[in-house]
Amino acid sequence: MKLVMRILAVCAIMGASFVWPCSTYGQAPSIKYFPETGHSVRGEFLAFFEAHGGLAVFGYPLTDEFIYNGRRVQYFQKVRLEWHPELPEPYKVQLGLLGDELGYRQPPISPAEIPPANHPQRRYYPETGHTVSFAFLTYFDEHGGLDVFGYPITEFLIERGRIVQYFQRACLEWHPENPHPYKVQLGLLGEIDINKKLDEKKLDPTLLDPQPPPAILTTPTSSGSASSALPTATPTPLPSVTALNVTASVKYAITGREGYQTVYVYVTDQRGRGLPGAQVSFVAHYTTGDRTLSAPPTDTTGYTHHTFSVGNPLPGYIIVIDVTVTYGSLTATTQTSFLPWW
Repeated sequence: MKLVMRILAVCAIMGASFVWPCSTYGQAPSIKYFPETGHSVRGEFLAFFEAHGGLAVFGYPLTDEFIYNGRRVQYFQKVRLEWHPELPEPYKVQLGLLGDELGYRQPPISPAEIPPANHPQRRYYPETGHTVSFAFLTYFDEHGGLDVFGYPITEFLIERGRIVQYFQRACLEWHPENPHPYKVQLGLLGEIDINKKLDEKKLDPTLLDPQPPPAILTTPTSSGSASSALPTATPTPLPSVTALNVTASVKYAITGREGYQTVYVYVTDQRGRGLPGAQVSFVAHYTTGDRTLSAPPTDTTGYTHHTFSVGNPLPGYIIVIDVTVTYGSLTATTQTSFLPWW
């Protein structure tokens, strides 16, 4: 699916983000607004985000910064960033321990399975009793290693036909359908965790509401008074589009009574070109009532997706999902569906 090119899109879309100067965090005087989800990344979080791969690694921000359990955090599609002022540099910004918090840790491997200490493509971590190997090891080393992802807490696993491996702070996935260097990607642990907390009513759902771009940011002058900085950026005008073509699908055609489902949407224009910036919403028709959902605007390739909790639906009743796409004055609809069964 086919998710194909989520990461490629993510790299290309960086040019559509807006940056302003900002004096809020001293050494990281910047703020970047992502119209794709309506949220900003700023200060220390932005410095960490950009230094460790940005959108290609962490995905879009799902919230602005907020306080959770007394700590400043921010959710992204694939991770949660946390501010730890009690730690020395460069460890004040860390990824949250989503792999552990979501319960993915597995028992250590047996002594017979431990690779030799000098193995060129496998590395054993006695702290958790697991290895990192092959393409995952290369990606791990190139993107920050233990400092970013933490220790491995599983070996390779096959989930829904895909090779994955969980770490304390992230999940790596193998996407052989993607071109190099996008075959290894982070899984959507940020989306999974925030949806879980929303279902458990541990977070305010308005945290995900899109925010307007920062209006006017100010920086102090030498006299201490404020002077105007750059105004809100103006989005690129819509290209000439006369028709929308929409396809939608789900990750799992059949689900259990719990877990998560993902809806994928691909939008093209009248020439079959992937259309960025289209607005996408869903209505999932459950036997207990409708659920209204929304996804980020389509990326530069025309793709978007949304992951949500299946809940506890009645088995044997097909859940139809109506998909509505708008772009300027144009609107198009389609449907997809899945079957809860156990």
